[in-house]
Amino acid sequence: MDFAIPREIQTTLDEIDAFIEREIKPLEQQDDNIRFFDHRREWARTDFDNGGVPREDWEALLREMRRRADAAGWLRLALPKEYGGRNASNLEMAIIREHLATKGLGLHNDLQNESSIVGNFPTVLMMRDFGTDAQKAQWMPGFLDGTRRLAFGLTEPNHGSDATYMETTAFRDGDEWVLNGMKRWNSGLHHATHDIIFARTSGKPGDPVGITAFLVPTNSPGFKVEFFWWTFNMPTDHAEVSMKDVRVGSDAVFGRVDHGLELAQHFVHENRIRQAASSLGAAQFCINEAVKYSNTRVTWGKKLSTNQGIQFPLVELHTEAAMLRQLVRYTAWSLDNKHHMEVTHLVAMCNYRANRLACDAADRAMQTCGGVGYSRHMPFEHIYRHHRRYRITEGSEEIQMRKVGSQLFGFGASADRR
Repeated sequence: MDFAIPREIQTTLDEIDAFIEREIKPLEQQDDNIRFFDHRREWARTDFDNGGVPREDWEALLREMRRRADAAGWLRLALPKEYGGRNASNLEMAIIREHLATKGLGLHNDLQNESSIVGNFPTVLMMRDFGTDAQKAQWMPGFLDGTRRLAFGLTEPNHGSDATYMETTAFRDGDEWVLNGMKRWNSGLHHATHDIIFARTSGKPGDPVGITAFLVPTNSPGFKVEFFWWTFNMPTDHAEVSMKDVRVGSDAVFGRVDHGLELAQHFVHENRIRQAASSLGAAQFCINEAVKYSNTRVTWGKKLSTNQGIQFPLVELHTEAAMLRQLVRYTAWSLDNKHHMEVTHLVAMCNYRANRLACDAADRAMQTCGGVGYSRHMPFEHIYRHHRRYRITEGSEEIQMRKVGSQLFGFGASADRR
């Protein structure tokens, strides 16, 4: 069995690297845009006087990056051909995402807001697989030209991973639905035109059936962004949302009535494996940078790297990265060749281990590089603060482990409703 990167994917990586050097690096350097990536990054990106949301000049730079990537044919790589993409496989996307993250911080791939020259479009795929013909005709052009932007409203103040116990409700009133409730960590609402709101429409708390997804305009009467949560890594786009008698038409139902969690599951599988690949790449970057520093730093007349106390922790991390890399790629390949629910436990393994590895590697890189590693003049604190969130969001690592345990001990799908 050949475990090497397939030739056609390696060719894609080489072409992506050339595009970055030709188009993205110069953009990153002009007009002091490097302020968004050097020691000033958090302050340059954050509008602290406006709820802590991203600054407009930061998001304008990201839009220009995506415009260039789209013009070069990279942004939509993962999308089907009918939407201007190349239908890249999960395996190809995993390898690309790891490759880009291994390059470190930069305009080519900024994970703080999931912005990359090779885009991730889970909402497009959700619309393709769950939208009605009318919804596809209405939404797909807007997704691709940026005129329609979706936020994702699943988590609530009293319910995070236990999504089946959500308190947000929706009921029919003639030809309309009426929504009431609260959502927390509702990301993207500083610029979203619509929000995917998951609400209980039948059944009792804890039932996986009876939850419906709705496409709710963010300017609807009764829909209110209360505030944005300030987080460990800023800026924030994580809103606290309230809904009081919000009315939407029947055309706002997204997917099957009472089966909205199908959409959530569809969303997280592809996101989690690509997130795992990105975390793996970020971990490898931290390891590589720590090795580079220890090979050049001289203390007491010898290289820092000659000390086994420096070598062994990095050897452990490098070994785990090598093992995880094979699991990520095998799992991505399996997603391409099997039903995604058959490998949900493997996706969970990849996700929680990779997110933890990124944090461990960033922490060890700080320790290896000492005071300068702890400073904001090196990227490790930013990588740690960003990837720390992934040990909680989209299913905490405990939820991921529970999913693996359910498969390992034979408890069945009913043991884990996420």
